[in-house]
Amino acid sequence: MAAAVFSIVAVSALGFAATNTVPASNAGDGSGSVSGYTVSNIHYNLNATNPANADSVTFDISPALAAGGTARISFDGGATWSNNCTGTTNLTCTFSSPQPIGSGFTSLRVVAAQ
Repeated sequence: MAAAVFSIVAVSALGFAATNTVPASNAGDGSGSVSGYTVSNIHYNLNATNPANADSVTFDISPALAAGGTARISFDGGATWSNNCTGTTNLTCTFSSPQPIGSGFTSLRVVAAQ
């Protein structure tokens, strides 16, 4: 009896599997070199009301950011980031609010990607 039930279940499973269709697809693996960017001509744009604060920073980047590329900057070792960067070779990164230049500016970190 158990063999008969097993046979029915096995044949039913094969019947369901036979109706599956799998569309054609692609898979692959590849590699390419990754090179960095060079940042130069850094200029901090001071706030007109309080020059102890910065409103934005501009800098040149080489090679130019490709269409759809992004850049982010941080002044505090990566704890906070500005995501308001525009441009391709001369970038301007604007802060959402003026940033105090004193002890909050510990380093300029630029992250850019295509």
